[in-house]
Amino acid sequence: MNLTTPLSKAQERKAVQYVEDTFMDITSAYKKRPEPSMTKLPTLSSYFHATQNLLAFILRIPPVDPSTPLRTTFLLRLTGDVMNSVTGYPPDMTDLRQLLDFMGNLDQAWVAVLRSHIWDPDKGEGVDLMQSGTTIQSTLVSQTERTRLRSFLLTGIAGLEELLAGSTPDGPDYALELERHGLFQGFNDLFADTLAEVGDFVKAPENPAVTETD
Repeated sequence: MNLTTPLSKAQERKAVQYVEDTFMDITSAYKKRPEPSMTKLPTLSSYFHATQNLLAFILRIPPVDPSTPLRTTFLLRLTGDVMNSVTGYPPDMTDLRQLLDFMGNLDQAWVAVLRSHIWDPDKGEGVDLMQSGTTIQSTLVSQTERTRLRSFLLTGIAGLEELLAGSTPDGPDYALELERHGLFQGFNDLFADTLAEVGDFVKAPENPAVTETD
């Protein structure tokens, strides 16, 4: 995909089909997780591997109209699925470190999308897509989408907190283990950049086209 030009109709059809099929495969495998021999995603680590590949594909969709809303829609769907699913696996410290890394990637992905930036996989962050003297139409994330995103994140974070606080007398003390491994602050700061970007839902500019010059 060329990240500075919109998808053609044929490219869009293929992208939609691939993403829909992948969502279905991940959902089906996730539902079978109680029977590890029957699923491709028996662990949280395997779930993140599959989801990371899908995230990488979604971020390759150019934030150039009319393709921009497609990236936002799919990323919202992925975020909702992830925040609902991660608590379905019993965590261990290896998984929790990977969870923190994945959530950090997703946090930066949303910052890029909220700013209508292209995604640089090498840097792991968004990059302004506008070239010198070029105006590019890129539909901003709507207020409704921002509200949904904030709800997904806050609900998911609350679920993780409940899971990690639910230590049993004979089980691991997750809070203590997070502190011991230097991960506690990272969990406290989950999606800090995205939530700061969403803010208090300040009204977006009416004209999404911006001209940037050196």
